[in-house]
Amino acid sequence: MSKLGGLGLLALVSLVAAACTTTGGSGQGGGFAGSGLQAAVPPPGMTAAQGAAYCSRLSQTYAEYVGTVGGYLGGVTTGGEAADLDARVAIAQCQDGNYASGIPVLQEKLRDARVTVPPPPTAG
Repeated sequence: MSKLGGLGLLALVSLVAAACTTTGGSGQGGGFAGSGLQAAVPPPGMTAAQGAAYCSRLSQTYAEYVGTVGGYLGGVTTGGEAADLDARVAIAQCQDGNYASGIPVLQEKLRDARVTVPPPPTAG
């Protein structure tokens, strides 16, 4: 009977792994901005370059004043409290070119931590 349970567990793990690696036709993900895998998504009123620069600035401010982000996200790996999952996802979205999704989350995280949010770039 334990063999049957082991096979059931193996099948479940296989299904979960397949669901995690399957990409749908919607949403972001799958590569870094500029990789050619998807177009950058700037927030309204910003160019893609402005969105990238602002996302980077917000990420750096977050890492400096709120939480440590791992080296794989371009941050330091030691010192301070670890960034929460939402902030990590927002930073990853910024790195993936989905600035419109990452920026509002990082702004909110900074406000929640009572850190002054850097102003967005101005047109011109």
